[in-house]
Amino acid sequence: MLYRVEGIVIRSMDYGEGNKIVTLLTETNGKAGVLIRGAKKVKSKHASLAQPFTYGEFVYFRTSGLGTLNHGEIIESYHVLREQLELAAYASYAAELMDRTTQDDEATGFHFEQLKACLAALALGKDAQVVIHLYEMRILDLSGYAPELDECVSCGNRVGPFKLSAHGGGILCGRCTGKDTGAIPLGEGAYKLLKLFRRMDMRRLGSIQVKPETKAELKLCMRKLMDTHLGLQLKSRSFLDQLDKLL
Repeated sequence: MLYRVEGIVIRSMDYGEGNKIVTLLTETNGKAGVLIRGAKKVKSKHASLAQPFTYGEFVYFRTSGLGTLNHGEIIESYHVLREQLELAAYASYAAELMDRTTQDDEATGFHFEQLKACLAALALGKDAQVVIHLYEMRILDLSGYAPELDECVSCGNRVGPFKLSAHGGGILCGRCTGKDTGAIPLGEGAYKLLKLFRRMDMRRLGSIQVKPETKAELKLCMRKLMDTHLGLQLKSRSFLDQLDKLL
């Protein structure tokens, strides 16, 4: 069967002497593995279609399992995300996170739009850490683990200050913080941003200026939520952590 889809390359690997296999996150057909023959050759007309983060139209034939590319056109190459080390690290994390949290046959229209918006925001030079934390919140939401941030998950109190309990699935008020000794104190700035991220579509993200100390709080909160509810060991995140130490 011949498929014509819009897709984003979220994984690319060598296959044989001159070929590549890419994993596409498609707008309409979930994830798809596609063989691109000759993609490793310098003069291949399809080499650019096998590059990570490429957004394009892919026409491939598949009966079952792996598809074979017939034709493709690049819509947006996102080449800047491959040329700058820090952007490449963040984009790789976004792609790997989507790959690991999405099933092959899952409806992916909204997933696709969120990843595309994430890559576009990174390419436009928006604060990469803020972009990624918003994206992580969308991944938590799509996976069914978005935290409760409007009221205490224990007693329903809406008056702060609050702490974030990843294990409890949301915030705890001052009366209930003893129920999770590992709960993270929330500054006003970090709490407001978490609430904003909880409801925001990636496509609506504008330019946000965030203080370094607030970003540090956000990272701690999102890391705790991601590790508690998804528990994924991602090579791209380990590389990001190493890069942060160097920078």
